[in-house]
Amino acid sequence: MSSTPAPRPGTFVAPTDSDNRYKAVQHKLKTLGTAMDLAANDLELLLRGMRMNAQRTEGLAVDIANAELDRKFIEMTHQVAVALGGAAGEVHKLHETAQDVSGLAHDAQRTHARLYEALDDIRSSRPERTPKPGFFAH
Repeated sequence: MSSTPAPRPGTFVAPTDSDNRYKAVQHKLKTLGTAMDLAANDLELLLRGMRMNAQRTEGLAVDIANAELDRKFIEMTHQVAVALGGAAGEVHKLHETAQDVSGLAHDAQRTHARLYEALDDIRSSRPERTPKPGFFAH
């Protein structure tokens, strides 16, 4: 079994490029926000599963103890439950981070739209070509 996560059907990698046109930036920010929303949802499901497995494993340790099996099996099972609980704590942190990044991406998209959408509308609707960014800086 590999520790590398397998790609889910429907997921994709969004390549980056140097296209900084208004619509391209909006698309990139939307893609990032959506990807982080999906990641947060997936991490939420993973977190629930890990917590449930940790509880089940702890219950199994109790059952093993009640069956009076060898103490080493009780201890090993308990250690698995503790490890799952610790891993769940780290997944929780990752889940919170994904939610934060998602919110920031959506905020950045709204801010970008507020600052540049009107300018893009003007530039897109005129028939004349406009200078590239930085043209007037020289």
